[in-house]
Amino acid sequence: MGILRVYIHSFKGLSKEAWMLAVVMLINRSGSMVLPFLGVYMTDHLHFGLKESGIVLSFFGIGSVVGSWLGGYITDRIGEFRVQWASLFLSAPLFAVIPFFTTLQGLAAIIFVQSVISESFRPANSVAITKYAAPENLTRAFSLNRMAINLGFSIGPALGGILAAVSYNFLFAVNAQGALTAGIVYVRFFRKRSILFRKKEQARKKTIKEADLVHERSAYRDTPFVVYSVFCGIFSLCFFQFFNTLPLFYRDEAGLNQTTIGYVLGYSGFVIVVMEMLLVNMAERKLTPAATLLVGALGTAVSYAMLIAGHSVWLIILSITVLSLAEILVLPFMSAITAMRSGKGNKGSYMGLNGMAVSISFIITPFLGTRVASDYGFNTLWIATGSILVVVAVALYICVNRMTPRNNHPEH
Repeated sequence: MGILRVYIHSFKGLSKEAWMLAVVMLINRSGSMVLPFLGVYMTDHLHFGLKESGIVLSFFGIGSVVGSWLGGYITDRIGEFRVQWASLFLSAPLFAVIPFFTTLQGLAAIIFVQSVISESFRPANSVAITKYAAPENLTRAFSLNRMAINLGFSIGPALGGILAAVSYNFLFAVNAQGALTAGIVYVRFFRKRSILFRKKEQARKKTIKEADLVHERSAYRDTPFVVYSVFCGIFSLCFFQFFNTLPLFYRDEAGLNQTTIGYVLGYSGFVIVVMEMLLVNMAERKLTPAATLLVGALGTAVSYAMLIAGHSVWLIILSITVLSLAEILVLPFMSAITAMRSGKGNKGSYMGLNGMAVSISFIITPFLGTRVASDYGFNTLWIATGSILVVVAVALYICVNRMTPRNNHPEH
């Protein structure tokens, strides 16, 4: 009962807007079922080879990097409300027209454009979370949003598998409908709130002292934050093997079939949905942000290092459990630290820069991880991953402690 009370308490204090942002994210991500089946669609339906499919998927990663930068840049200039509704409403027709592009060049181009538009949503959404969450609830607001993402990714692929069995065209159409529905819900709830907030912000800017504006310079000129983002990117290179080389390890080394691999990955999402708010609440009360990142990154290192010991199902379950809990301690705090470092008028550039650092891993990780595993073996990959993560854990701890003393403002 005590644990239940702590769990319920972890949701208290979150604003109605924070809950609605999570609902919009849930609708959007539940409808985001194209990406998990894009590789299968290209090989089975379009008869692309693995090399051609990899090229198209790399364009998704490139678009994600561009979208993170563009979303942050535009958000600081026109506001997160306009960027989010534009991203959602433009994504819908782009999903719908993907089946009309059947050549390698055409599909790569439309996937790149779609990725730029859809990923520009992320920094704007992060800015909206900081806008509607009280400072003391900021990390939990990010955690709530991540819960919605994980729940959506659990629903989306399952529904996508059913739709893909009927028709890939149907799959793309329903994905478009998901983005459109999310856009409608978002605009209906946030339009008036955005107008009121913008008026208050304009009044604030009229009274702000010129000396205070120096704190709102670009994230790209904030050297300690740039260094912090680089290490966030290196962490992501290691962590996001979860989506690429880890399933290959399960299949090739542990001998798991596709169904069992699906259960293991689904179990990871279940752990995050159930434990995220509780663990974040406990970490906020017991640890500093720097210490939380240290523990989370070290936990990620341990989870991959466990795979060197053996390939039993129980060891794999233990490893994925540790990885899921470590993820909870890193990703929401990574976003919250970024938000706290930024000023009132440059949150978009900060979120965009940090998002770019993470998105780059979507390009590099699939290539680098599979190459190391192929040439040197999975044990070498896990040893290298664990060693890098230990260094990153210490580096993140130092970076965050360095940024904290100045009240989260950029250094001069």
